[in-house]
Amino acid sequence: MDQEIQRFVQAVLIAWEQPSSGLQHQALDYLSNFQANSNETWRIALQVFVEGGPEGRVHPAQARFYALRMLDGYFDDRFEPLDEDSFCTLQQAFVSYIQSEYVQGSAESNATFLRNKFSHTLTLFFLCAYIDQWPTFFSDLFTLISAAAASQSSQSQSQFNRHVSLLLFHLILEISGEVADQTMKSARAFTQARHTRDARVRDAVRERDAPRINEAVLTIIADSTERLCVLRQAGGDTGKEVGQAEELVDWGVRTYGSYVGWIDINLTVTPTSVPLLFSLLSDPSLPIRLATSVSLLRVVSKGLKEPEDKLQLIKVLSLGQVIDALESKTREQQAERGADTDEGEESYREALGRLLNALGLELHKLTDDNPKPEVAAEATQLLSQIHPVLLRFMADEYDDTCSTVFPLLQTILAGYKKQQKVSSEPIDESKRSFLSALLQVILQKMKWDGEEDPADLDEDDIGAFETLRKDLRTFLDSILTLDQALVTGAVKSLALNILGEYQAGIAQPWNQLELGVYLVYIFNEINKSGAKGRAAYCQGLNVPKEQRKDVDYSSFPLTDHGEMMLALIQSNISAYPHRTVAMQFFETVARYSDFFKVRKAGVHSSDRTVRSRVYYLLHRFIREVRNDISPDVAVNLVDGIRDLLAIEVELPADTPEEEMLAEAIKSPGLFDSQLYLFEAVGTLLSLLGKSPEQQASMLLGIVTPLLETLSVNLQAAKAAAQRAQGQQVQGADIVPVLKVHHTIMALGNIAKGFPDYPNPVPEGYALPPLDVFREVAQAILVSLEALNVYKAVRDATRYAFARIIATTGSNVIHLIPPLMANLLAHFEPSELVDFMNFIGLLIHRLQKELFDVLDQLIGPLTSHISQMLTQPVTGTDDALSLADTKRAYLGLLTSIVSSDLHDIFISERNKNSLQPLLETMRNLAEDMSEPSSQKSSFSFFGRCVHVWCRSASSTAEANGHTSLPGFEQFVYESLIPTAFGVLSAPQLNVKDGQTVTLLHEIANFLQTVCKTRDAEAYDFLANRYLPSQGWPADMAMEFTTKIRDLDNKAWRKWFTDFIRSSRSQGAS
Repeated sequence: MDQEIQRFVQAVLIAWEQPSSGLQHQALDYLSNFQANSNETWRIALQVFVEGGPEGRVHPAQARFYALRMLDGYFDDRFEPLDEDSFCTLQQAFVSYIQSEYVQGSAESNATFLRNKFSHTLTLFFLCAYIDQWPTFFSDLFTLISAAAASQSSQSQSQFNRHVSLLLFHLILEISGEVADQTMKSARAFTQARHTRDARVRDAVRERDAPRINEAVLTIIADSTERLCVLRQAGGDTGKEVGQAEELVDWGVRTYGSYVGWIDINLTVTPTSVPLLFSLLSDPSLPIRLATSVSLLRVVSKGLKEPEDKLQLIKVLSLGQVIDALESKTREQQAERGADTDEGEESYREALGRLLNALGLELHKLTDDNPKPEVAAEATQLLSQIHPVLLRFMADEYDDTCSTVFPLLQTILAGYKKQQKVSSEPIDESKRSFLSALLQVILQKMKWDGEEDPADLDEDDIGAFETLRKDLRTFLDSILTLDQALVTGAVKSLALNILGEYQAGIAQPWNQLELGVYLVYIFNEINKSGAKGRAAYCQGLNVPKEQRKDVDYSSFPLTDHGEMMLALIQSNISAYPHRTVAMQFFETVARYSDFFKVRKAGVHSSDRTVRSRVYYLLHRFIREVRNDISPDVAVNLVDGIRDLLAIEVELPADTPEEEMLAEAIKSPGLFDSQLYLFEAVGTLLSLLGKSPEQQASMLLGIVTPLLETLSVNLQAAKAAAQRAQGQQVQGADIVPVLKVHHTIMALGNIAKGFPDYPNPVPEGYALPPLDVFREVAQAILVSLEALNVYKAVRDATRYAFARIIATTGSNVIHLIPPLMANLLAHFEPSELVDFMNFIGLLIHRLQKELFDVLDQLIGPLTSHISQMLTQPVTGTDDALSLADTKRAYLGLLTSIVSSDLHDIFISERNKNSLQPLLETMRNLAEDMSEPSSQKSSFSFFGRCVHVWCRSASSTAEANGHTSLPGFEQFVYESLIPTAFGVLSAPQLNVKDGQTVTLLHEIANFLQTVCKTRDAEAYDFLANRYLPSQGWPADMAMEFTTKIRDLDNKAWRKWFTDFIRSSRSQGAS
C-alpha cells in the first residue's frame, strides 16, 4: 500500500503544480481512474488523509484534500449500509483524527481549507451510517466537545472545546443542507433512493437526537455569548479571543437556523431561546446580527399545520415590535452617518427588511381565506400594526433595502384587490389612509439618486434603476385599480407643484425636476379613463373629423393631462442644464404630440450632450404633428434648425489607418442621429406644397450648402487619390471621402422627408421641387463617377437614389443607366445583395419604365449568380452569404414577373439565356438544404406559368400576357416532376415550419398549372404522370379532383395533410 500511497501523492502534486504539461495529463488520468475505482482505492485515500507522525500530518495538504474528494466519491450516491469491516475502519479513523486534530491539536491551522472539506466528507459518511450503523454519532461527538475543567486557563475560557464545537456546527449545517435544503435538492437530479434516504435520516434525527442537538447548539451559543460579554467588558488585549468567541456565536446561530425548519418548533422556540436570539439581533458584531436575522426568518416562516399554532408563534415572537424598534434605531444611525455609507450596516437593514417581509407574508396567509374568522381578524390587526414600519422600509434611500419588502407589499395590494372584487362598498378609510401614505412614498422613490449623474453610470446601474421604477409602477397600477382618483390626483398635484415652483424660480435638485417631468410622461398610462388624441387634452371635445382643422381649440378647457402638459411647456424646463431632465422633457413632448394640436408651441435644444436623442425626438415630433403644422410655423422651424445642419465628421480613435474609413462609417457618432434632422427638414419643406416657388427656394437654400460641401470635398478626395497613386487613401485623407459619404446620405434623407411620388398622379397634386432634386441627383452621380472605387460612396449613393426616386418617381430615370454603370464599375461580393434589393426597389417605384435598364442588366446578373452557385462553400460565413444572395436573387426575379416585366427574359438580348435561367431556378427548387429558397423558386415558377403558359382558350392576350410556346412542355416534363421529387425526398421534414410553407407554395404551383392549362393539366396528372409514379387510379383521381374543386386555402390545407399522412404511412 505504501507504494500506492506514494504514487497517489505524487500524482496529486504533479496535477497541482505542473499545469499544461504531459505529466499533468498523465497524473489527471491516474487520479480519474483512482476515483472511478473508489470501492477499491478508498483505503489509500483514507490513509493519505489521516496518517500522522511526530510532527503532524505526514502528507501534503494538497494530497489530503484530493484524498477527501476521493472519499466523497466513495460515499456519495451510496444508499445501502457499508460492510462491517469498512464501517469500523472508517469510524475509528475519523474519531481518532478528530481526537488528535480537533480535541488535542490545532484543527488544521496550517491548512484551514481542509476543515470545511472534512466536515462535508464526514457528513456524507454520516448519511451512509447513521441510520443502521452509527446511531450514537451525535452522542460520540458531544463527548468530544466537553473540555476538562482543569485545563481552563482563565475565567473567560469556554467550558467547551472550540474546535470540536465548530466542527459540530459545520456538520449540522452540512447535514441540514443535504437532507432538508430545497435549493440544494433542486440543483441535482432527483433520485428516489436519495429522497427516501434523506427522509429516513430526518426522521431518525428527530426521534433520536433532535433535543440533544438543539440543547447543545443553544448551550454553546449561550456560553459563548456570556464569555463574549466578559471579554468585551475586560477590554485590553483580548481582540483574538473576542474574534474566536464571535465566530462560535455566529456559526452557532447559523446552525440553529439551518435545522429550525425541519425540527419540532417546541424544541427550538422556548422561553430561553427567544430572548437569546433577540439579544443577538442587536449584538455589536455584524455577522452575528445577520446570522440571527436569517435564523428568525426561518423560525417565522416554518410551516405549521394549524393556523392557531402559527398565530401563537408570531405572538410569542413579537417580531413586529422588535423590528420596529431596530428599524428606528438603524435609521437614526444611518442619518448620523450622512454621506459616509457603511455597507455592512446597510446590509443589516436589508436583513431586517427581509425579516419584516417574511413576518408580513405569514400574517397575510392567516388572513387569506382562513376558515377561522377569529384567527383571521387577529392576524389582520397584527398585519396593520406593521404597516408603518413597512412604509419606512419602502422609503429607505437605498434601493436594495427598499426592495426587500416588495413581495409583502405586492401581496397586501393583491389582497386588497381581491377583496374589492367581491365587495360593492368603497375601500375603507384605514386602507385608503395606508394607500395614500404608500402612494407618496412610491412617488418619491421614483426619483434618481441626486448625488449621481445617470450619464456617469454603467448599463447595469441604469438598468437597476429602470427595473426599480418598473416595480414601483406596478404598485402604482395596483393602487390605481383600487382608487383611481387617489392616484391621478396625487400624480397631478406633485407634478404641478414641481413645475410651478421651477417656473417661479424656486431652486430644486435635478432629480426632483426629472421626477416632475416623468410624472407628466406616465400620466396618460395611469389615467385609464382618459380619452385619446385631442380629447385627451381638451374637455367637452366632440368635433367631426372634417371640421377639426377649422376649430379654435384654445377656447376649450384643458383636462388634467392638458393642464400638466401646458405647465410643462410654460415652465421652460427644457432649458434646465442637466441632460437627464432635458431628455425626459423631449421624450414627453414627442410622446404627447397631439397636445400641440390644441395648444401651439415649439421645441428646440442645442445642448450637444443630448443631441443624439433629441434629434430623433424632434424628427418624431414633427412627423407626428405634420398635418397640424402651418406653412409659417414650418418655415420658422426650418430656419430655427439651419445651424444644426452642418455635416459633422468623427474619426474613430485607436483604429488602424487601413480600417479608418470602414470604422468611421460603421460608427458615425452624432451624424447617425443628425440624419433624423435632415429628414425632419424634408418633412417641414414638404408642407409648403401650396407655394411651389417658396418650397423650391427654401429647399435650394438647404441643399446648396450641402452641394458646395460635396463639391469641395470631392475635389479634395480626388487630390488625395492622386497622391495615393492608385491606392486607397488612408489616415487624414479619408476625411473628404467621409464628408462626401455623409453629405450624400444627408441629401437622401431630405428627400425621404417628402411624401412618396404617387402613381398615377392625381389631379391637382402638388409636385415636389423636381428641378432641385434633379440637380441633387446629378451632383450625387458626379460624385459617384469620381469616387466609385469606394464602397462607402457606392452604398451612400444607392441609399440616396432610392429615396430621391421614391420622391420624384420617373423624373430622374435618365440617370439610372449611368448610375448602374458606376455602381457596377467596382463591385465587392458583399454588395450584391444590397444591389439586387436596390433594383427591386426601383422596380417597385418605376415599374415598366425600368424595362430597358433591366433588359441590359438581367443577363450578366443571372450569369454571375449561376457561377456563384457552382462555387464550393468553404465555411459558415460563405454559407450565410450564399443564402442571402439566393434570397435576394429570387426576390428580384419574382418582383420582375410580378411587375409584368417578364418580357425581359424573352427579349432579343436575353432569350438565349432563358433556358439556363430556368435550369438554375429548378436546381434551387431541388436543393433540400434551403426550404426558403425552394419556396421562392416555386413561387417564381407559379408566376411564370401564369403569364407564359396560358391555354389557347384563355384571355392571355387580352390581359397583355404573351404565351411562350413550348413552356408548357418544360412544366410537364421538368417542373412537375421536380415538385413531386421534393415531396418524396427523404430530407423533407413535414414537422418543420419552413417546410410547411414550402408545401403551401408547391400546392399553389400545382393548382396554378391546373387552373392555367385547364383540362390538359388535369388529364396529364390523373392519367399520365401520377400513374407512372405508381399512384393507384382512385388516388390520382381524388388528387386532381381536389385541385380542381377546392379553393386555394382549402386545397393547401388538404394537400399539406395529404403529404403528412402519406409520409407517415410510408415511414410506418
